[in-house]
Amino acid sequence: MPEERRIIFQHIDEVGYTNDIDCYLRHGGYEVFKSAVTRKPEELRDEVKKSGLRGRGGAGFPCGVKWGLVDRKSGKPIYLIVNADESEPGTFKDRYIIHQDPHQLIEGTMISCFANDVKQAYIYIRGEFPDGAKILEKAIQEAKAKNLVGQNILGTGYSCEIYIHRGAGAYICGEETGLIESLEGKRANPRIKPPYFPAVLGLYQCPTIVNNVETLCHVKHIVAMGGDEFAKIGTPGNTGTRVFCVSGHVQRPGYYEFPAGTITMGQLLNEVCGGPLPGRTFKAVIPGGSSAKILKFGERFKGKSRAGAEYDWGVEDVPMDFDSLAMIGTMGGSGGVIVMDDSVNMVEALANINAFYSHESCGQCTPCREGSLWMKKISSRMVHGEARKEDGALLKSVADQIPGRTICAFGEACSWPTQSFLAKFGDEFEAYPEAKKSKSADANMLV
Repeated sequence: MPEERRIIFQHIDEVGYTNDIDCYLRHGGYEVFKSAVTRKPEELRDEVKKSGLRGRGGAGFPCGVKWGLVDRKSGKPIYLIVNADESEPGTFKDRYIIHQDPHQLIEGTMISCFANDVKQAYIYIRGEFPDGAKILEKAIQEAKAKNLVGQNILGTGYSCEIYIHRGAGAYICGEETGLIESLEGKRANPRIKPPYFPAVLGLYQCPTIVNNVETLCHVKHIVAMGGDEFAKIGTPGNTGTRVFCVSGHVQRPGYYEFPAGTITMGQLLNEVCGGPLPGRTFKAVIPGGSSAKILKFGERFKGKSRAGAEYDWGVEDVPMDFDSLAMIGTMGGSGGVIVMDDSVNMVEALANINAFYSHESCGQCTPCREGSLWMKKISSRMVHGEARKEDGALLKSVADQIPGRTICAFGEACSWPTQSFLAKFGDEFEAYPEAKKSKSADANMLV
C-alpha cells in the first residue's frame, strides 16, 4: 500500500495555515517565482515538458506539449486562462485549493505566465464559487502589494496582470472554447476545432493557453524540483501526484493525493476510504467524474498495454492513472471517484445523470441538444412508473447516435453514462418495468 504524498494539498486543512499572503510567505511562498523570473522562459517551458505533467482538468493532455503548440510568431499577445470552473459532478479538489491555498495558484499562474510571455491572465471561476472569487481577488491584491503581480514585477521589467471572471454556472464552460466564448461576453457555445485551436486562435482570436487549477499548481513544484525529478514521481506517462475526490458509499469519503498510478482502485476504496458502509458491498464506481464510463465490481479486463504487457484485472486491481483506466474503457478524467453500493438502483442513478446533462447542453448541436433531452425523457418516464421493457434498447439507440457528431466533447460526455450503464447493468433495465410495478403494488397494499 503506497503512502499518501501531498504536494498540491500539502497545506490543505493544516492547523494554523491561513489563506493570506503573510502565512504563504512564511512557508516559502513565491520563492520559486522569484527564482523563475531570473531564468529564460524557454528553460521553464522545457522543465514542464520534461516533467511529463498531464492536465488535471479531465482530458489528461500533456501540459508541456500544449504550451509548445502556442503560436509565438503571430505578433499577437498571448493569454493564459485558469480554468477554475470545476463543474464536473463528483469533483471538488480545485475549490479547496482556491479557498485554503489561493497563493499557490497565483504563484503557479505567474510562473506559467512568465514562461509563456503572457502579460494578461484570467481566472475563470464558476458562478457557484462566490466566496472563492472573493478570496482570489484578495489574494491578487495582496500579491500586487508585494510587487509579485502587476507592473515591473520585482524590478525585472516583466509585467503581468491577473483578472477574475465569474461564470454563470454552466457545465459547458468547463470546455475550453466554450469558456473562451463566455469570457468574451458571449453565450458559451464551443467553437469548431479546427480552426479554433486556442493555442492559435483563442481569446480575442489570439494565442491562448487554458490550464486547470491543479495543473498550474503543479508547475510551481516542477520548477522548484526540476522536470526530471518531478518525472520520477508516479509512473511513466503518468507523472506527479494526483488528487482523487472520493464521494458516495464509502466510510471515509474525501480528497486524497497519491503519486499517479501507484495506487489501485481497491486500495483507494478499501484501505484509504475504509471500504463499503456496514452491511453493504460495492456495486459500481465512476472513476473520473460523472461523464466517465462506469465500472462494475466483479467484471474482469484482459488485454495488452501499449507497451505490450499483458494485464488481467478486476476493478479492484486497476491502477489509478490515465492510461490504465483508458485501457479498460473508461477515463481518469477530473479525478472524481463516485462510489455506488448494492443499495443503488442503476436505472434511477442514470436518470439523475441524464437529467443533469440534458439541462447543461448548450443546444448548439442537434444530436446533443435533442439526444440528451430524449435520454432524460426516457429515463425520467421509466422512474415515474411508465417503464417499458424495450426502453433500455431505446436509450442505447439514442446514446449511440450522439458521439462524434458534435462540435465539442459534450456529446460523448452525455452519452457515455447511458452507454456504459446499459452495457454493465442491462439486466436491471430489462427487469425494471416489472420491478417497478411490483414495488408500486406493494406500496398500494400498505396504503
